[in-house]
Amino acid sequence: MSCNSCATNAQQTNTELDEQNENNPNEEPKGCKSNGNCGTSGCNRLNSFDWLSQMELPDTKPFEIVEVKFKGGRKAFCRNINNIHLITGDAVTLEVERGFHVGHISLQGELVRLQMRKKRIKMDDESICNIERKATQDDLDKLIEARNRELPTMYRTREIINQTHLAMKLSDVEYQADCTKATFYYSADSRVDFRELIRMLAGEFRIRIEMRQISLRQEASRVGGIGVCGRELCCSTWLSDFKPVSTTAARYQNLSLNTSKLSGQCGKLKCCLNYELDTYLDALKDIPEVKYLRTQEGEAQLQKTDIFKKLMWFSYNSENVWYALNIEEVNLILKLNEKNEFPPSLKPSEWLLEGETLDTTLQDNHIIDAEEFERNVRRKAESGNSNTEKPRKKRPRTRKPRKNISKAEEVNKTTASLENGKENNKQNQANKRKKRKGNPLRQKKIQNGESKNNQN
Repeated sequence: MSCNSCATNAQQTNTELDEQNENNPNEEPKGCKSNGNCGTSGCNRLNSFDWLSQMELPDTKPFEIVEVKFKGGRKAFCRNINNIHLITGDAVTLEVERGFHVGHISLQGELVRLQMRKKRIKMDDESICNIERKATQDDLDKLIEARNRELPTMYRTREIINQTHLAMKLSDVEYQADCTKATFYYSADSRVDFRELIRMLAGEFRIRIEMRQISLRQEASRVGGIGVCGRELCCSTWLSDFKPVSTTAARYQNLSLNTSKLSGQCGKLKCCLNYELDTYLDALKDIPEVKYLRTQEGEAQLQKTDIFKKLMWFSYNSENVWYALNIEEVNLILKLNEKNEFPPSLKPSEWLLEGETLDTTLQDNHIIDAEEFERNVRRKAESGNSNTEKPRKKRPRTRKPRKNISKAEEVNKTTASLENGKENNKQNQANKRKKRKGNPLRQKKIQNGESKNNQN
């Protein structure tokens, strides 16, 4: 099995490719030559799905600009001036300033036109380079040699940065395929004067230096890693546009404002906080804005809101008990409060008129203790059970009232208990002696001892 980017022919089906592999097992596939074994660090890193590849388009001239991908998911647009037949995944040699570079085709066709319109790049932009030819084996060997030089260069550059005491963090180094230029990606909180650093690096490695500052999110996307969800980071697999994330998204979702839990590996707020925000905002439209409800027992303050179950928990100031109310019940109490009418309590059975009914699932278990509620939440989180369980009732603790006893009576009681203890010890010792005397083995020993004395 193989994909369109690494198959021998993009128009062939999987069955045709399998038959071709059986007939010619030694034939190498085109494209990235992984033959379907693509990993996230290779072909599938920040991939764009070509949904027009299997569609029949009118016979028009194909779009001459293609999208080329480089190390770390970096992409650029290049012009196919020589009308070379290209397949997604092919390695091509590009004409760049003072040399050449090697990249892989990631997208082509009409989708490239849409991507350029999305990124606001014009057709006559100077950043669009030309494709010289398909990469040869010599070009690929030079690219591998350049990749082998990147890691030692990055380690040595970090040592130089520490010696110069610059407030910057070097995250990655990318060599050009002809090893005449290197791009250093770094992150910093403020502007850095690295003119002296460039002189030292140029004298150290004998290449042209380009310093490029990136954000912390871009740094995490280039380095990659595993998130707390157990999957690879979204920024290093498919996410390319980084939208601003604020703590208001966590407030709408009733998440704890703990920076250690809300921040990702880049140190910023997680991008996934925005994924479900629209769903929460739609659910919050039906929930009324209320801080407290007025009843004859007093004012009940809002403690917790379950957005999707549409339940609101209220409690009085002097009690540690939470009352769960549906949105319909809360709206009815608010209407009564607007008329300066106060229900007797938060229990709907006490203030509903005859014939009125409410759709509520908490008629039996309408009251819950706050501490018991937190215990149930922890228990469900540990067991992973999402089913609702009835809260366990607390057993009332009965304590006997303490009698008022004077000090003299306490002293008499202690002395009496000591005397009783001594008498009990004497009785126990006497009982042990009687048992010893009544023991038949002891009597035999005594008789044998007396007979020996008489013989003597």
